[in-house]
Amino acid sequence: MFAHAPHSIRIALSLALAASGGMLLAQDSTPGMAQADSSGSYEVGGVDVDVTGPTAEAARLAGWRLAQRKGWTMLSQRLGAGVGTLSDGTLDAMVSGIVVENEQIGPNRYVARLGVLFNRGRAGSLLGGAGLSQRSQPMLVLPLQWSGGVGTIFEQRTDWADAWTRYHTGNSTVDYVRPAGTGPDALLLNVGQIGRPGRLWWRTILDQYGAIDVLVPTVRLYRQWPGGPVVGVFEARHGPDNASVGKFVLRVERADGVPALLDAGVKRIDEAYQAALRGGALTTDAGLVYAPPPTTIAALLPKPEATPTPTGTSATTSGPTIAVAVQFDTPGAGAVSSTEAAMRAVPGVRSALTSSLALGGVSVMRVSFDGNAAAFQAALQARGWIVQGSGATLRIRRALAPPQVSRAADNPAGG
Repeated sequence: MFAHAPHSIRIALSLALAASGGMLLAQDSTPGMAQADSSGSYEVGGVDVDVTGPTAEAARLAGWRLAQRKGWTMLSQRLGAGVGTLSDGTLDAMVSGIVVENEQIGPNRYVARLGVLFNRGRAGSLLGGAGLSQRSQPMLVLPLQWSGGVGTIFEQRTDWADAWTRYHTGNSTVDYVRPAGTGPDALLLNVGQIGRPGRLWWRTILDQYGAIDVLVPTVRLYRQWPGGPVVGVFEARHGPDNASVGKFVLRVERADGVPALLDAGVKRIDEAYQAALRGGALTTDAGLVYAPPPTTIAALLPKPEATPTPTGTSATTSGPTIAVAVQFDTPGAGAVSSTEAAMRAVPGVRSALTSSLALGGVSVMRVSFDGNAAAFQAALQARGWIVQGSGATLRIRRALAPPQVSRAADNPAGG
């Protein structure tokens, strides 16, 4: 007889390599405030496996390894890279998690439908240009839940915010900035802020979170009776004016199905935002874009003629200093110091200091630069950075060159 796992529950299992033999281990997420997956991992779902082994644990491990191989093939085909099979050791270092959609475990057999999460940085180095998908500008996400006539964002923990925390955004073309909901989040990001159209205050908040625009995914939950059917009215909203992008209705027959209802709603809303992005509907309001200070009268006056510099001395020129929020990937602690050192080496940079640290995700660095934003962006591109954004907020990435790929036979027993 097989032991059936719950069909409607998706359990995220993080993988790690053990010191002996490269065995894969799994553990459930720790209780408490859930942390959003900001790594941007590629997710491949619906991977079916059916393997046998001498024991139930050996069969399960073989099933996970087979899911890694199948998932990599599906991912490379989806992105049009055409990368061949990889060795199990390479895949072990690349896979950041296994999602159990449904599994049946017997004494020596394992049948399951799994999902595989691939680290974006490591997978992108093998996928080459196919792994560098174009994404939107950073968008701050404020999940608004209405239940019992009360609207809540981060004033207290909600099922809707938890659903956005569980959602893997690596496959989305929208670059979501998801606050943790702790510290000052409840004070700055509340229901009252949604109704404030003032662009200056919005721009101040967005600068704090390293975003340039705001998205407000909204759900209204209607419970027919205690424990009975629940109807969710979902709406994707955008911008400081809270403009509607799309709307739909979902329903579950029992109250214990609300998490699955909200997970499905997050996926549908993400699809609506991606469609709006492709159609050009997610344009940033002009009031949220950084505007340089107006030209002063002194700048309009004729400039004095330059005086020849005596031989043996050097003349130095100084322009206005701007502050730029630079978002960069920090897979580890070493990436922080190396990126800060690279920023300080850019001509014109006075200082570069990380102001928001997120190991394993995207951190924010405050950079002081002598010149304008366009000159700073050009200086970064000249040093090999891929730069997205404009004004006072930029997102940088390193261009990745595809290395040589070692090919291995597809051996379900591992190798």
